[in-house]
Amino acid sequence: MPPAAKKVQASAASPTRRSTQRPAGTDSQHASPDTVAVPTGRLTEGDVAPDFQLADADGQSVALSQFRGRHVILYFYPAASTPGCTTEAGDFRDNLTGLEEAGYAVLGISPDAPAKLQAFRDAEGLTFPLLSDPTRAVLQAYGAFGTKTMYGKQVQGVIRSTFVIGPSGVVEKAMYNVRATGHVAKLLRELDASV
Repeated sequence: MPPAAKKVQASAASPTRRSTQRPAGTDSQHASPDTVAVPTGRLTEGDVAPDFQLADADGQSVALSQFRGRHVILYFYPAASTPGCTTEAGDFRDNLTGLEEAGYAVLGISPDAPAKLQAFRDAEGLTFPLLSDPTRAVLQAYGAFGTKTMYGKQVQGVIRSTFVIGPSGVVEKAMYNVRATGHVAKLLRELDASV
């Protein structure tokens, strides 16, 4: 039987166990915004996607569990309104109709505050939810925050990552260290081949 999930608070606690269950006594309607199931390291195909509840650009609460029964493309990006993140978000925006027709919802997550996400959404005409993870708890649960190489130096930060989550909440694809430019086109080719 899989180990029970841990409740992550807004601290820098390191992940210790892979979870396949929600914490006892919690559900998406009563979980705090910082509540996620904590995996060990990076997620892989077949893992249960950690559930979460975060504020969107308008301050409204959005939980992954709200999308059960649908495919979800969940992507993590370092910062709103930066060149690479703008390119990636624009590519998702430009392909959103086709993704939705194929049954996919798109959610973007960054450590940015809702006000910054709102400005980014409005400036770029984004029509899918952008979620705020200022504590980085969800980023860490998905293995999308950690050591990366930037300009030849090892730094701690957001690891640009994308996950395709199936209707039952299981990870179907886990992609780490993706490039902003061309990533959505590559993902579309992979999704088309698997549909």
